[in-house]
Amino acid sequence: MKKRKILVLLLCLFLLTGCTKTLKDKDNKIVKNTETGQTITENVICRPTDESTLKIYEEYEVDIESLPSCEEFTPLSNYEGLWTSIFVKPLAWLIIKIGALVNNYGLSLILACLLIRLVLYPLTRKTAMQSEMIKKAQPELSKIEKKYENKTTTEDQNKKAQEMMMVYQKYKINPLSGCLLAFVQLPLLFAFYEAINRTPAIFEDKFLLFELGKTPWVAIQQGEYIYILLIVLIFLATLVSFRKSLKDQTAQGMNMKTTLYIMLALITYSSFTIASGVGIYWITSNLFTIIQNLLVERKKVK
Repeated sequence: MKKRKILVLLLCLFLLTGCTKTLKDKDNKIVKNTETGQTITENVICRPTDESTLKIYEEYEVDIESLPSCEEFTPLSNYEGLWTSIFVKPLAWLIIKIGALVNNYGLSLILACLLIRLVLYPLTRKTAMQSEMIKKAQPELSKIEKKYENKTTTEDQNKKAQEMMMVYQKYKINPLSGCLLAFVQLPLLFAFYEAINRTPAIFEDKFLLFELGKTPWVAIQQGEYIYILLIVLIFLATLVSFRKSLKDQTAQGMNMKTTLYIMLALITYSSFTIASGVGIYWITSNLFTIIQNLLVERKKVK
């Protein structure tokens, strides 16, 4: 329990030290680009080149002339705290450099996502394998839960913990593995989100028929119905990536199952108003998870 608290505290430390600042008007309302629907970031890390974006920064007197061009940006410039310096800026720099090689920042975004997920694959694969072992151990864990269902004394609870730990050891389960994975993946998700919104080179570019900085809702209102495909892909990729967790839920796990469906609904709803670049990252990351789960299941069958 103490280790979990330490992980949460460390996560909070990183997330609260330097982050995206949303540009607001004199009435404290969030400023958006009317052409794309994207929320304007005040502390972009390099100079934008799009005229409509430049006019917004000029109107609200944001100093962007002192910023380097995105091609000249380095992650060591202008320290903004642990979170930005360790996660956001290096990630943005990586996407920019790959983008210069492949001549497209949308493709660069996908490649950067895949590269990082491949680096983390040993950890995420191990966690997926742990999930399979927990499923095998579940009947024994359920018996222990039932055995101590109405026993609330400290002595009984200690015995329950010892018996459950013996089951964990029997199946080589590490109860903290899920926490460790979340400690890595959550900052990664937020880092990609901020890197996209703080790097003009990314959100000013296009990938296939999608403008990376445009929100699907605004695009659909402008008659660009191809963005509906992006929403559908986000929904399907999320649903299939959740499939393993949904399949593993029993009747006793209905609360978790409901939570997953609520998350699916919220993610789909949010996808209408986030920049398309973030949606493309989300689809790529979930496709990687789907393939990883298939590989784990195939190994289990063998």
